[in-house]
Amino acid sequence: MTAFFALIRKDLILFLSDRRALVISLALPIVIAAFFGSLFGGTAKTSAIDVALVQQDTSEIGNRIAAGLKADPNLHITPLALAEAEKAVRKGDQKVAIVLPAGFGEAAGAALFGGGRKPSIPLLYDPSQPAVLAMVKGMLTQQVMSVVSAEMFGGKMGQAMTERSLHQLDEQARTDPDSKVLRDLLASVQKYQSLPKKTDAQAGEGGAARGLSMPFTTADQQLSSGIAEQGYNAYAHAFAGMGVQFILFMGIDMGIGILLARRSGVWNRLLAAPVSLTQVLLARAASGAIIAFALLCVVFAVGVFGFGVHIASLPGFIGMALCFGVLTASLGLVIAAFGKTPEAARKIAMFAILVMVMLGGAWMPSFLFPQWMQTLTMAVPTRWAIDGLDAITWRGMDAVAAAPAMGVQLGFALVFGLLAVWKFKRA
Repeated sequence: MTAFFALIRKDLILFLSDRRALVISLALPIVIAAFFGSLFGGTAKTSAIDVALVQQDTSEIGNRIAAGLKADPNLHITPLALAEAEKAVRKGDQKVAIVLPAGFGEAAGAALFGGGRKPSIPLLYDPSQPAVLAMVKGMLTQQVMSVVSAEMFGGKMGQAMTERSLHQLDEQARTDPDSKVLRDLLASVQKYQSLPKKTDAQAGEGGAARGLSMPFTTADQQLSSGIAEQGYNAYAHAFAGMGVQFILFMGIDMGIGILLARRSGVWNRLLAAPVSLTQVLLARAASGAIIAFALLCVVFAVGVFGFGVHIASLPGFIGMALCFGVLTASLGLVIAAFGKTPEAARKIAMFAILVMVMLGGAWMPSFLFPQWMQTLTMAVPTRWAIDGLDAITWRGMDAVAAAPAMGVQLGFALVFGLLAVWKFKRA
């Protein structure tokens, strides 16, 4: 056993002596995790959507719609002329441009009760931003409904339009008895319009806006399983994904190191010492697992203290980190066992690991995948590693919930290890 621990100590000293490789192994996953975490949410406030507003309708309704859009905290409104707005959207400087056409207010008021042609609001948008277009449509609909209905029920334009409609319906009632029902409705609206208006202070107390508004609000509440109720944390997932990816790259270096030792003859001299092949491989795997475990701990320590990542279960994290360390080491042994040359093995292993981390959900959460892909990726070890780390961070679960992920990782590690030993003994 003295020789076994000496081999482990030798590998650790060699790894720590290469300061440049050590810094890269730690800095790259942290920097890229911070980037992806901020890109997909993070803890920062979501930026407002850049929207250009072309206001061709300067009526009371047009001005109030424009004011409502500018006051919306989810939108960053930039007033532009039509030609400037088109140019800005084409260049990607503005995601959407809203064009309020001339005469929109009066036409929308006439169409509110089905008495006129519905006017159209052109929306110019960047084709790469379909989701943003849908959000802008929803916010625009809310503003138009509120402003137009308020003007029709209490504004000067609404009063004049109601008066005209009543005269027209009086004429139609002589030949069309059904129009009397609509006339009675508009007569009631006219009575409502004649009520004294409340001041702005009174409106704030009782909500005196006379226009139609959305009949409900939403109470958004994030839910997580287990002991934490923090909801999805993009930084937690980013640190899990980038940590898994770059530590697996370290596993490639471990396997390439064995291939280089075999090429130089150091491997044969090592086997000539009073140690068995199994001991050498186990020592190599143990040192690789220790290094992978330590790297993952340091990466998540930066995530916890620098980016607010919450670890719900410390025993669960330690268990996941140890299991992933063993998986990384066994993968390195497989690369060494089946690789013919260091150069070819590195290229093949790099490609395989990039595919594994992509399918495992390192770059984006696996719950965003199509259902068939989510099922398929259950056969990928990185999926279990990342899901397990997600479970004991932003999902707020305990070590018991992460136990299946630990077990699957150890299962893959056992298979990889047995394959490596079998191949080395045949060589």
